[in-house]
Amino acid sequence: MPAVRPKKQLGQHFLNDENIALKIVESLDGTQADSILEIGPGMGVLTKHLLPKYGSKFYAAEIDNESVTYLNSQYPALTPNLISGDFLRMRLDTQFTGKLAIIGNFPYNISSQIFFKVLENKEMIPEVVGMIQKEVAQRLAEKPGTKTYGILSVLLQAYYDITYLFTVNENVFTPPPKVKSAVIRLTRNSTQKLACDEKMFVRVVKAAFNQRRKTLRNSLKSGFGVTNIQSTMLDLRPERLSVEQFVELTNAVEAALKNQQA
Repeated sequence: MPAVRPKKQLGQHFLNDENIALKIVESLDGTQADSILEIGPGMGVLTKHLLPKYGSKFYAAEIDNESVTYLNSQYPALTPNLISGDFLRMRLDTQFTGKLAIIGNFPYNISSQIFFKVLENKEMIPEVVGMIQKEVAQRLAEKPGTKTYGILSVLLQAYYDITYLFTVNENVFTPPPKVKSAVIRLTRNSTQKLACDEKMFVRVVKAAFNQRRKTLRNSLKSGFGVTNIQSTMLDLRPERLSVEQFVELTNAVEAALKNQQA
């Protein structure tokens, strides 16, 4: 009896175009990684190309039991490296040794969480290739000065070079989504550590964009309760600032907090 194909789960739309599947797989360099992890392989449209290409260094994480059963039946060589579970709950630093590249047709409803997870493990993840909602892809790759530039744009661009690779139309999915998709690539840049407190950097970026219609003077006052920040950027809105300027602003906020406590 042939394996039953799994139903759509967790906001995922299954890709059914082999040419696009190959294009996604070929977008991953993979040479800097000791292991390759596919997130949410579903029916294995990427898996069928990734498994022969990477062999024993290829892993897949799938949360849906029907999909796990299907993958085990269709790709028995993958079974030792098929992880049945939630990627967002995985301890990547203990589950994998060395560098880990990530690829996948990411479920729309958790794509941002996946990228935050990548940030948490940035020291071991040199590369990510993912298909996500087009608007989200544009936001991540956006440069300062635009309305879509936001929290995740800044945080990811601090550590990764982000390339918008190509757009994917709705008709190549089952079932077709109501929006277009896009494939992006993240490549770890040379920044090992920011020139500021990195936890404070995250706090400053989030405080700034949580009230993005306000100037930085007002949003940082609300977020940190300080009015004595010494910076020439306080009359700007957050989408105007580059990563380097947010680093500078973070140091100014930290100095203001120390002076206030003195």
